[in-house]
Amino acid sequence: MSKKYTLLKKEGKARRGRFETPHGTIETPVFMNVGTLAAIKGAVSSMDLKEIGCQVELSNTYHLHLRPSDKVVAEMGGLHKFMKWDRPILTDSGGFQVFSLSGMRKIKEEGVYFSSHIDGKKIFMGPEESMQIQSNLASTIAMAFDECIPNPSTREYVLQSVARTNRWLDRCIAEMDRLNSLPDTINKEQMLFGINQGGCYEDIRIEHAKHLASLDMDGYAIGGLAVGETHEEMYRVIDAVVPHLPEDKPIYLMGVGTPENILEAVERGVDFFDCVLPARNGRHGHLFTANGKINIMNKKFETDERPIDEGCKCPACKHYTRAYIRHLFKAKEMLAMRLAVLHNLYFYNNMMQEIRDNLDNGTFAEYKAAKLESWGCKKDK
Repeated sequence: MSKKYTLLKKEGKARRGRFETPHGTIETPVFMNVGTLAAIKGAVSSMDLKEIGCQVELSNTYHLHLRPSDKVVAEMGGLHKFMKWDRPILTDSGGFQVFSLSGMRKIKEEGVYFSSHIDGKKIFMGPEESMQIQSNLASTIAMAFDECIPNPSTREYVLQSVARTNRWLDRCIAEMDRLNSLPDTINKEQMLFGINQGGCYEDIRIEHAKHLASLDMDGYAIGGLAVGETHEEMYRVIDAVVPHLPEDKPIYLMGVGTPENILEAVERGVDFFDCVLPARNGRHGHLFTANGKINIMNKKFETDERPIDEGCKCPACKHYTRAYIRHLFKAKEMLAMRLAVLHNLYFYNNMMQEIRDNLDNGTFAEYKAAKLESWGCKKDK
């Protein structure tokens, strides 16, 4: 299978593309549905993901290494067989846990020493270990092991961190090449994306992007955003970085974000997105609609016979009322979370389809303006 991103069309900086992978074609821009432990929180199955239009599932290297362990997943034939998903899977590298578990880790040149958040057991993960775990998981796309830098960070620290991330990347590339050449490797065509870092320092970001571009990787991610900076700072960094990444490779904005964030980043040339937001919001009864978010717990929905979002074709909206879903939440029934998560993920996946359609038609700018206006007219209640 060739590893190829084809830029089909541009509207301004916005890109409409197609990415060929060993597990099928990804139409971009795309939102990856986050299944941290090889499952979407909220009782959503792999079969459900197909029904709601998911193209790519994302799982977490660090968490799957802890349980059931990447060796168990390898013994079961890799993530695709384990979770019964035959479309592309992206695994993050564990690098985000370097940021999120900052109280439980120490960063050294060789890698990162963790204490397990489950039982306190000591864990070491460096570039080679991350690649080995992701090879055992046999994902379609593996992410390079990096340090996700906190914001704000001093310029001196950011420079040191980016330099270390570059050294780690060289080790990731060498180890993945080795693993893909082994006879017992499950996915010998596993792809590798490098990650741009640099905090909110545009010059550091640009220099790092230029270095990454020189390495001719399968794709490139912009990391270290959505970690406390303002939306304006995030957009400024994207504007700075994207022009220095290759136009013939996919660009992935990690951990972002809201529907508004996605529209703004698509306009700036981003192809791939992921975020826990739609599933997490759904589990708490916060649901996305054509007119903005609603809180299904509100009493005004107690006898509301309408679906969550009129015109929506998700499984929840096709069959159930707001009143019933509200009742399920109030009664603490598991079905409440399942229906709400299905709805929110469908909303995101369908929005990406609409984005692609409008890019195909040269009408993305009008679509974006209309969406932002409709979402702005109904605030969270």
